[in-house]
Amino acid sequence: MSTPKIYEKRRAAIARALKAAGGGIALLPTAPEYPRNRDSDFPYRHDSYFYYLTGFSEPDSWLAIEASGKTTLFCRPKDLEREIWDGIRLGPKAAPATLGVDAAFSVEALEEKMPELLANQSAVWFPFATHKGLETQVDGWLNKVRARVRYGAECPQSQHDLCKLLDEMRLVKDSHEVGILRRAGKISAGAHVRAMQTSAAMLRNGVKGGLREYHLEAELLHEFRRHGSQFPAYGSIVAAGANACILHYRAGDTELKPGQLCLIDAGCELDGYASDITRTFPADGKFTPAQRTLYDIVLAAQDAAVKVTKPGKRFLDPHDAATRVLVEGMLDTGLLDKKKHGKVDDVLESGAYRQFYMHRTGHWMGMDVHDCGDYTEPGSKPREEQDALGQTVMRKPSRILRPGMVLTIEPGIYVRPGKNVPKEFWNIGIRIEDDALVTAKGCELMTRGVPVDGDEIEALMKG
Repeated sequence: MSTPKIYEKRRAAIARALKAAGGGIALLPTAPEYPRNRDSDFPYRHDSYFYYLTGFSEPDSWLAIEASGKTTLFCRPKDLEREIWDGIRLGPKAAPATLGVDAAFSVEALEEKMPELLANQSAVWFPFATHKGLETQVDGWLNKVRARVRYGAECPQSQHDLCKLLDEMRLVKDSHEVGILRRAGKISAGAHVRAMQTSAAMLRNGVKGGLREYHLEAELLHEFRRHGSQFPAYGSIVAAGANACILHYRAGDTELKPGQLCLIDAGCELDGYASDITRTFPADGKFTPAQRTLYDIVLAAQDAAVKVTKPGKRFLDPHDAATRVLVEGMLDTGLLDKKKHGKVDDVLESGAYRQFYMHRTGHWMGMDVHDCGDYTEPGSKPREEQDALGQTVMRKPSRILRPGMVLTIEPGIYVRPGKNVPKEFWNIGIRIEDDALVTAKGCELMTRGVPVDGDEIEALMKG
């Protein structure tokens, strides 16, 4: 748990935003516990919004922030018997001093206290569509307030989505967050290095039953946990050979063989913040000529995207820069027939490249691996654009990049067998991904502790 001053500052910012909007109160629950099977729960993970404002990771907790600045926490009461089984609880008595809130009550008093907090507030803010049944719960409390109107109580007249305020705050990371993201990136990079070296060593030395995807997944998880990471940030992708052409593949039991590529998309979560790295490498440590040709195209595409990831550019500029390089490579290698598809601009306009590159080049990253935040510029006017199907739609311009934003840069090429597709490239899937912090002059790649250059990867895997 970090110093409460960080979270007090964030709660104060929400209170100011409420005041600027005309007053009101913000309500925010944390995530519930989820059963995995009989008498066993999934490992608990807090709600990101709640943790962002409290630094508190116990379940069954609620936070209320009033425009006046007053903050109230509801948490589990002390229970010595349950603590024997489930661990020590903070409890309402210790919460104000520990978390910096003004008042704290047992969550058992929620139904009694919440209508009191809502009474005489001009508006109520809570996260829409993030907690099942929350709207109904709030409506129930508001009905209790309405029942006391004859006694002078006033009920909030409007309801607003709290995510709108929090998303804007979370989109730009402060120094505390950047420090954690850098450490998470370092741990994850070390895990990728370990997986690369293990892959080459196991294929050199042989292993009973063969080298399997789950062997490398185990190396990743070991390295994450060994350095203090609490969880993987998402389900690790370890894809051997043709499996790399399945974008959301999960580590399975496919055997990795010499001459194949392995794509690993994996990152740890550290103190509530994610990392997200993808590397593609030869399982035995040596690229084939066809693999290296496509790999260098993807790396050049990432380099082009990195160069335009800087303040003043827009979120889609890295995607556009990377896609142009990928298309050039597709035409040069014959993945796309120049006679049929024309020049680079023709392919970009037709969208023919989507046969081999079908996703965006990045996404926001932070507490969630696909973090919150608008991808279009607030206050901008919609304009006509072509969607993925070639249809005209009205869209706002993409977000202007500013220092403190964090996004991934992850171009790729995925070649499935097909008519008129050169056979030497069949079943090759390549993606290269790093986490980029937008800085005052450009961007900082926080995950380059693992090599990305093809020669450097081969040298690392010889060790």
